[in-house]
Amino acid sequence: MQENYTPNNREKMLWWLSTAETELVKNAVVDRNRHAIIGMLMLGTWCFATLAWTYFFSTVISELWKSALLGIFMGGIILSIDRALIKGIGRITKKIWLTLAFRGALAITIGLFMAQPALLFLFQKEVKLQASLDNEERMNEKQKAIEKRLKTEREKLIKEKQAIRSELQTLYEEVVSTQNSFIQETDGTGGSGKLGLKAIALAKKERADKAEKVYQNTLIRLSPLQQQIDSNLQRMDQNTQVELARFESLLNNGFITQIEALNHLIKNNAAVAYRYYLLVALLLLIELMPVIAKLLLPTGTYQVYAKKIEEQEIAAIEST
Repeated sequence: MQENYTPNNREKMLWWLSTAETELVKNAVVDRNRHAIIGMLMLGTWCFATLAWTYFFSTVISELWKSALLGIFMGGIILSIDRALIKGIGRITKKIWLTLAFRGALAITIGLFMAQPALLFLFQKEVKLQASLDNEERMNEKQKAIEKRLKTEREKLIKEKQAIRSELQTLYEEVVSTQNSFIQETDGTGGSGKLGLKAIALAKKERADKAEKVYQNTLIRLSPLQQQIDSNLQRMDQNTQVELARFESLLNNGFITQIEALNHLIKNNAAVAYRYYLLVALLLLIELMPVIAKLLLPTGTYQVYAKKIEEQEIAAIEST
């Protein structure tokens, strides 16, 4: 035992991270290194959590310094939770397994969540490309939904427009036909074959004038309706473009969008899926390593010191 051993600042920091009491662990020669190892693992987990949360916030906040501050804050919360998990693990007995199972489940949950922003960073280029394709697909689906909603009204207007065109075309063809008949009658190329404005030619001219008048009256009557239909169709197209533009402005490359893109990558690409699950396992192991190390490393004299001090404090309290 080296009661006069003076730890340096690095050792104190690592012991604090491992939740060891400095006054006790400095006298436990073998346990100094054990708790320093746990402290190093806690430091690595803390740094990983800070970076992961910083990247997560950078997907929703444009200012990098704000993302960094929030990342440090959330990293500190993760560190506090991990220290609580480590501190709560003592001597392994049958009664502690339920507690350990809960702590393990909590550590796995934290690890899986922190793995998401890390994976998004590692697959950044592929995820952005897939997110762009997904947003384009959303635009297509939105346009189809708008067209489906307006389909009945649009078809009705188009049918009315076609009916007007058909009616005007029929009347116009009648005008052309009667005028040609009149001309042929007057120049002797058709009809009775007689030149000049005879009775037949006059009758045909009257018929042509009547057809022209009917056509002009119908054109005057239907033109405003046709213009109104065209205006309604144009208005529908403009509203569709406005709605699509508004929808497009809502599309982004935020965290949820990137997560969906990553899921699509995993679903559609076996190579990406294989490496994704390997990375998830690795990143999950990073979060679990402090707990695993605490469980695997043997209990040394530090636990004996801690238990003895605790018993002395309890006895002193009870004796008062």
